Amino acid sequence: MLNLFLPNQHVKSIFEIQPEDLKRNGIKGIITDLDNTLVAWNQKEATVEVTEWFERMKAHDIKITIVSNNNQERVQFFCEPLSAPFLYSARKPLKRAFKTAAKQMKLEKKQVVVIGDQLMTDILGGNMAGLYTILVVPIVQTDGKITKLNRKIERYILGKLRKKGKITWEE
Repeated sequence: MLNLFLPNQHVKSIFEIQPEDLKRNGIKGIITDLDNTLVAWNQKEATVEVTEWFERMKAHDIKITIVSNNNQERVQFFCEPLSAPFLYSARKPLKRAFKTAAKQMKLEKKQVVVIGDQLMTDILGGNMAGLYTILVVPIVQTDGKITKLNRKIERYILGKLRKKGKITWEE
């Protein structure tokens, strides 16, 4: 059960994820979280760096779909300038949104990676859907009310995983 919270990879930010590496591993699509993964949870628009990252992925024919538990207004406002498809109110960690996103990209599970900042939603959901998962360090250390509770549970789970020798990175 604990292994469902274990990401396949851990990076400090999305900018460590390069299209050449993804393609070399057969990845053709990204399902990414929005808040605290791409931008701070309270930032409305993509930064120049995020926009450039999206453009690099698109230039390498890597599709990106944003899957967020946030509401339509927030997600749509962020995604429209990027011309990025999205799913809102996704109810992560339920695997339905992950499967829907992969299907909309017309990709097989082995061709899709999930990127997110939360074990309790992004990593758990991606793992339950049978996808490769990458955990990123949250952009900011502040969170909404529900996420604050998730973070406490995450620290507990990370401690267990670390104690069992399953993770080696430092927080």
